[in-house]
Amino acid sequence: MIHEDTNEKFILVLDEWDCIFHKTYTTDEDRRNFINWLAALTKDRGYVALSYMTGVLPIAKYSSGSTINNFDEYTMATDDLFSEYFGFTEAEVDDLFSRYAARTSECNITREDLKYWYDGYHTPSSERMYNPRSVVEALTRNRIRSYWTMTGSYAEISTYIVNDRADIKKDVALMVAGEAVPAKVEEYAATAMQLSTRNEILSAMVVYGFLNYEDGKVHIPNKELLDEFAKTIREREDLGYINRLAMESDRMLKATLKSDTRTMEEILAFAHNTETPLLDYNNETELTAIVNLVYLAARDSYYVEREDKAGTGYVDFIFYPERAGDDGIILELKVDDTPETAIQQIKDKNYPLKFQGKMAGKKRHSGRILLVGIGYSKKTKEHCCKVEVVK
Repeated sequence: MIHEDTNEKFILVLDEWDCIFHKTYTTDEDRRNFINWLAALTKDRGYVALSYMTGVLPIAKYSSGSTINNFDEYTMATDDLFSEYFGFTEAEVDDLFSRYAARTSECNITREDLKYWYDGYHTPSSERMYNPRSVVEALTRNRIRSYWTMTGSYAEISTYIVNDRADIKKDVALMVAGEAVPAKVEEYAATAMQLSTRNEILSAMVVYGFLNYEDGKVHIPNKELLDEFAKTIREREDLGYINRLAMESDRMLKATLKSDTRTMEEILAFAHNTETPLLDYNNETELTAIVNLVYLAARDSYYVEREDKAGTGYVDFIFYPERAGDDGIILELKVDDTPETAIQQIKDKNYPLKFQGKMAGKKRHSGRILLVGIGYSKKTKEHCCKVEVVK
């Protein structure tokens, strides 16, 4: 009526247009009626200048034939156009952090903290993206922690993990261990109640933001999400051997801090001999994944950095303490070699210098660094550990 009277046009904005498809109490008829209503509201209407809708489900999936064919759809995972607006870019976070630093008398957050906790997403053109809500909450509250709001969608998807639908349990374990797994992202696979294949489950995790998709693989993007997956693994005994490995991680960290190499070797042997081995375990990459999992508890109190193995001079793991007075840990792995060789490499490459440089000016380091060497023999199937303390 306003349009007919004034010839003014309207911009229609619908946030979470697909909410109705996630509700268990809606019927198929409800959803069909909703689609028909959207078509009646937006299609071929003279009063509509533009319709802008956001959500996680593609309209085409739920629109039969030509019911709603007047929309162009753009996704974070597959489209470059507008992808910079799906989250905060590196430059935007730099700007926000500089404002925070200028206005906060006692900053409890570093720029590196924001990257470690909330970065990890990528656009199709590989531009880095941050979780916008979490960045804003952290800087507003001057506190780094998880601000992720776990939705009913995560609860539904987690049932697929627990029930090992489509053999998804191993994929999740690998991702928690720091690995990326191959996947073909299907944009239509986003209603948790209808997932049946491995690709559909992983695709839904990408669509809902639980995983990042890049170069044909999916992985857990950051500390915030890793904590949520780790929590699921450590709380659910019905996850079997994966739960048991994660539960051993508390004991593994305590044994390492006490230089109790016997217990460390016992836990690694358990990880290797578990009834459903995670990997073939014949090279350092696979050993790294297991070690990452058995040190899962360390991520509660350490900033764990896993170095890029390309080139030379990069250590496997560095554990930077988050709590005042805790020891730092530098860990090197070797297959078919000794833990002594691993520790000697740490010394020869001067890895402790990097640790000391990163911790300079921070109060949370005890001054001690534990040099940890772990060796695995493919012939004897045995692990050997050594811990040496330096200051």
